[in-house]
Amino acid sequence: MFKTGSADVEPYMRDILRAIAPVLNGIPNRISLSGHTDDFPYASGEKGYSNWELSADRANASRRELMVGGLDSGKVLRVVGMAATMRLSDRGPDDAVNRRISLLVLNKQAEQAILHENAESQNEPVSALEKPEVAPQ
Repeated sequence: MFKTGSADVEPYMRDILRAIAPVLNGIPNRISLSGHTDDFPYASGEKGYSNWELSADRANASRRELMVGGLDSGKVLRVVGMAATMRLSDRGPDDAVNRRISLLVLNKQAEQAILHENAESQNEPVSALEKPEVAPQ
């Protein structure tokens, strides 16, 4: 999906993302995009541009391709970078299969859990998250 150290979406992946955008519009669920990297570190280490930034950039680049394909902006609930924390391959930490995105179609329970992760979210008023007061007995 991505070359080493790059957030540029490969042409074949660009075509896939643009093609699935209308399909995603046809379902009521929202999506979460996660970017991932292999284990190759940057020379600047964790203090400069690192696999954390790269993975987030990959997720955002993929989101942009979905939007070009016609995805409704309200369909994207979350875009995150995971760096190399969730490797897929047991062939080695630097395997190309780890340079990817994950696109999750969320069920209502997962969507609500994400919305409640941050009580100050614009999507959910804080008052809706507070426990109701119990009347004194």
